Amino acid sequence: MRALIVVDIQNDFTAGGSLAVPGGEEIIPLTNELQGYFDLVVATQDWHPKDHQSFASNHPGRKPFDVLKLNDIHQVLWPDHCVQGTHGAAFHDKLNMEHVAAIFRKGMNPEIDSYSGFFDNGHLQNTGLAGYLRDRKVEEVFVCGLAGDYCVYYTAIDALKEGFETYFISDVTRPIDLEGFQKATFDVLRQGGKVIVASQILG
Repeated sequence: MRALIVVDIQNDFTAGGSLAVPGGEEIIPLTNELQGYFDLVVATQDWHPKDHQSFASNHPGRKPFDVLKLNDIHQVLWPDHCVQGTHGAAFHDKLNMEHVAAIFRKGMNPEIDSYSGFFDNGHLQNTGLAGYLRDRKVEEVFVCGLAGDYCVYYTAIDALKEGFETYFISDVTRPIDLEGFQKATFDVLRQGGKVIVASQILG
């Protein structure tokens, strides 16, 4: 079984959003096209409470993209984004959700951020995604979405650690930082993953 994991294609990460990834909405047509080529499609969704400690607004005197220690983990402080129940947290309206069998929400604990679709950043709690995939006999996972150097990257790394054959679809993601994206794809390769483009799936 092969599964496509669609990571965080939400309004706040696309044009006009509070943490818009450059060109984030450009990947939606290919994401929609890819879904029909997989046995299973799942999506992840950033879903933060207003008091989330990764928000710069919750740290007086700090500004977005400052870095501090949060529960002994280095934390980038972000603009408020994907707050539960808001328009920004909703999936982009052009993203086809008809094939999506399950949605895995992350980032709900205000004390710790969650980039990966599998675990929070401290690996203290899992989302249930790995068990869900195993129950459905998934052996290969293909990861795409936003942002390539953060949530897509960490989802791919955790998929590898969970024992799945993992493919990072490089042209169906967009990064916040290009240099960070290059490092991320190199690390996926270094840890045993494969970096591919959509045409290798679409034929």
